[in-house]
Amino acid sequence: MHETMSTGVRGLDAILPGGLPRGHLYLLEGDPGAGKTTLALQFLLEGRDRGEQVLYCTLSETRSEIEQIARSHGWDLDGVTIFELSTTGEDPTGAEAYTVFSPADIELGETTKRLIEQVERVRPARVVIDSLSELRLMSQELLRYRRQILGLKHYFAADASTVLLLDDRTAPSSDLQPRSIAHGVIELDRMSIEYGAERRRVRIVKLRGASFTGGYHDFVIRRGGLAVFPRLSGAHDGRAFDETPATTGVEGLDALLGGGLDRGTSTLLIGPAGTGKSTLAMSIIGAAAGRGERCAVFGFEENIRTVMHRARQLGMGIDRHAEEGVLSIRSVLPAELSPGEFADLIRESVDRDGARVVLIDSLNGYLNSMPEERFLAAQLHELLGFLNGRGVVTIMVLAQRNMTGPAMPAVADVSYLADTVVMLRLFEAFGAVHKAVSVLKKRTGAHETTIRELHFGVGGVRLGKALTDFRGVLTGVPVYVGEPGDLADRDGHGPAR
Repeated sequence: MHETMSTGVRGLDAILPGGLPRGHLYLLEGDPGAGKTTLALQFLLEGRDRGEQVLYCTLSETRSEIEQIARSHGWDLDGVTIFELSTTGEDPTGAEAYTVFSPADIELGETTKRLIEQVERVRPARVVIDSLSELRLMSQELLRYRRQILGLKHYFAADASTVLLLDDRTAPSSDLQPRSIAHGVIELDRMSIEYGAERRRVRIVKLRGASFTGGYHDFVIRRGGLAVFPRLSGAHDGRAFDETPATTGVEGLDALLGGGLDRGTSTLLIGPAGTGKSTLAMSIIGAAAGRGERCAVFGFEENIRTVMHRARQLGMGIDRHAEEGVLSIRSVLPAELSPGEFADLIRESVDRDGARVVLIDSLNGYLNSMPEERFLAAQLHELLGFLNGRGVVTIMVLAQRNMTGPAMPAVADVSYLADTVVMLRLFEAFGAVHKAVSVLKKRTGAHETTIRELHFGVGGVRLGKALTDFRGVLTGVPVYVGEPGDLADRDGHGPAR
């Protein structure tokens, strides 16, 4: 079993088996601007903070450029040896301090010799060589290039150093020499999408003799370095939790649901705009927070002020719960947040803050954060698997097209992923617009199959009796088969049902 060393990036260590196995040579690939230098500096700073000697050998960037990157992150490079291979060191005035390398006038052997001399002087535990593109140009021939990399690998292996080779992928795509030689390969990608901030992701291409979490993982570059968000596929460890159903706090809704919302399950509230999906969801959140359960709301559609104002009008006590710290409400900008970062926010709210009820409002906004629509189901499946394993009550809102009449399909069909599906509908009857609610499915137990009228007022949310006098309510254009007088508005809260 190889001893591992931290990369200096917590999320990357989580993808790897705790870090990089010590004493090997690794390839760090990425297009210009992907974050290679930033990650390399974090790797070295982690070693420095652990009392190790560290060395940054640069052929492509100057010392001032590296120091500028460090300053932008608030880092102090004291203790990090930076060696410019383009510096001869023979002229203290600097008149001849820099040489432009080219295959025509500089021998690769001389460059390698100077590198080894610096390593012998510093005796580093961690080394960064930036970048392979310069070595490739100086080598001229593929065979010579491969031999040079092999020579470096064997030398550093004997010296027990851990090395990061940076490559900006400017070579032809057929040049896979470094990948075949390196003990492990880390790939950084930067993607431009049609609207919103650019997206970055990291992938472990290979790591000999060790397991790792494969596939792409989102990351961002902030002040302070890379923040990697591991996919939740490896976080579905089941934990014991109280299985007592969570009451919704809405009169009649618990009965419709067959006893409430089961913990460790997800509930989808689906319906056209204006049916009260968000209001109903916030009412459930308010009831849970009132019991002292920590709740987290992630709003894609409405800002915090709008949510608080609506809840305040209905007397849900949301302000008090937020002030007490039982409820957190966060507005999410889909154009600025990657799916991985969003999933990490939810993970932290559950594992760090102890949230027991989570609301995502809405999945339409969540879809907009996806680089490609076809990945929504896979992303959501991982997220729900994590939340269910933690015993969290998850509530999701999804809007359908068309406010009245037959509802058009939603922008994405995710109803099969939810354990419980609650449908809300608008329907017209005798010159007025009414709202109806029904439970279409519940995997974890029995539920009522009736359709009930839904009322919103100062007293909150309540359900009326079953709409037994209507046929075709879910179509939006029902046929009334009862007596017209039964629909008279009795108390200002809607028909007397």
